[in-house]
Amino acid sequence: VGRRDFESVLKLAPLRSPMPYRDLPWTYIVQRVNRTVRHPWFMRDRRCLREGLLGFRFLRMAGLDPELRFGVDAKSMHEPRLSAHCWVCLDGKPVVSDSQPGMVEIYRHPPSVKASAA
Repeated sequence: VGRRDFESVLKLAPLRSPMPYRDLPWTYIVQRVNRTVRHPWFMRDRRCLREGLLGFRFLRMAGLDPELRFGVDAKSMHEPRLSAHCWVCLDGKPVVSDSQPGMVEIYRHPPSVKASAA
């Protein structure tokens, strides 16, 4: 992920992918993701992004519709380094990580599509 821009990072969380894990329960997938990222080789200081990208991808491969959500800590807006976080939700409930106190959600992948007025 290194110095990639945001759009390049989101390409690691494709919206369409094969579904070899279709019959696996989401709880099993989340447990495996958490176990796998416990000892990172890459992205050591970006644990939530590592968990989020993997969780999103494998939940998609199970035929589910997860949302990868991103937030920033409002208090860090005027600091030299912005504090950000990501987490994965299924049916609006966090399943991989969770929103942290003080976080303001700034983006969802895929973006929410609102029904147009008839």
